[in-house]
Amino acid sequence: MINTRVPQGKKNNMEFSVYHAVVVIFLEFFAWGLLTTPMLTVLHETFPQHTFLMNGLIQGVKGLLSFMSAPLIGALSDVWGRRSFLLVTVFFTCAPIPLMRLSPWWYFAMISMSGAFSVTFSVIFAYVADVTDERERSTAYGLVSATFAASLVTSPAIGAYLSAWYGDNLVVLVATLIALADICFILLAVPESLPDKMRLNTWGAPISWEQADPFTSLRKVGQDSTVLLICITVFLSYLPEAGQYSSFFLYLRQVINFSSTTIAVFIGVVGILSIVAQTLFLTLLMRTLGNKNTVLLGLGFQILQLAWYGFGSEPWMMWAAGAVAAMSSITFPAVSALVSQSADPDKQGVVQGMITGIRGLCNGLGPALYGFVFFLFNVELNTMDPIQGDYNIDPLPLHSPTERALIPGPPFLLGACTVVIAFLVALFIPEKPTCSSSSSQLSLSDKPRPESKEVGLTLLFY
Repeated sequence: MINTRVPQGKKNNMEFSVYHAVVVIFLEFFAWGLLTTPMLTVLHETFPQHTFLMNGLIQGVKGLLSFMSAPLIGALSDVWGRRSFLLVTVFFTCAPIPLMRLSPWWYFAMISMSGAFSVTFSVIFAYVADVTDERERSTAYGLVSATFAASLVTSPAIGAYLSAWYGDNLVVLVATLIALADICFILLAVPESLPDKMRLNTWGAPISWEQADPFTSLRKVGQDSTVLLICITVFLSYLPEAGQYSSFFLYLRQVINFSSTTIAVFIGVVGILSIVAQTLFLTLLMRTLGNKNTVLLGLGFQILQLAWYGFGSEPWMMWAAGAVAAMSSITFPAVSALVSQSADPDKQGVVQGMITGIRGLCNGLGPALYGFVFFLFNVELNTMDPIQGDYNIDPLPLHSPTERALIPGPPFLLGACTVVIAFLVALFIPEKPTCSSSSSQLSLSDKPRPESKEVGLTLLFY
């Protein structure tokens, strides 16, 4: 059980809880999970000749916009509070959903532009940092990350079922209603987590271009060796993950020949295993191995997973690698504990924005990198068979390819190599960062705040 606290200086008008953040994350990604099968259909219908290329371009633009906007949104949430920016990020992230069947071109355009606000996790993790004690924070991060996985356990299968029996229009309608429910929940039930004391001291304070400039955030990373090592580890490990997310479902369908139903079941199984990994195993490993060794273990699982995806040519190999992928999901909650003393309470949004910005940069570069490597090795993902309506869950291929490449998934193998470098970098991360030096480097201004104290910070994940 995670004990939450009422932030200092905040009136206890409403109960503060990590579970507010959990519900917000669950509803947002459950809505998008429902659209997994319709998304593949609309993507292929809209761009029949260059499906994979356009998918990478759309996700790339979205990721780069997230990289550009994350520091500003993080800084503003430190000044004006978390709740209002939770509302903004969820609203604009889910805004493209109803356009999927109304106008596919506008839908994909809105997805690209919504990257400017697709930083919900940045604000969510800052919210969690506001309402939890430092000793409980890594467990809370694991809970939020597990909730993300839980939202994908059943939603793709439900979406595929509804699409086959009732059509994509109903799936889009249900996803839109769930997104609206998330917005209403924030408006009616989520209390502000940032203490009044902090907001009153910073309300009306100017937000300088230096704070909003994403490249300033990257330059600040290099001023502290511990934060620099952590950010390099994050970049090198998340870059292949971002590329994998943009292409993996198309890869399973086109190269491994999974049916749409099997893909939905695959997502659900990996999601369940990820929940177990990020709740039971994460807590146990953090207590026995410590933060740094848990990060190294997670990176080791990620290397094995990507290598297996790269060399695997049979469906059973994908299922086995998926189980390993679930264990690799412990990495980012463990990383968040390593950097937990890198920012003051009123700087949580800034650092969250910096880390989310790095992830946004990966979301822009990863899909383009994977698409380019697929092109170099002549792995064609341009065409896709029509989505079938049958619901036979069969781990065997629908039809066997006429020939097998020695390396069916070269981008995944390249990703494994980058994670090996991330593993080597992580070896040099201190077990416990020095709070004073990090806080001074990551501060928005040089003026000390008497009410600030060292607390944990969060980091990343999806």
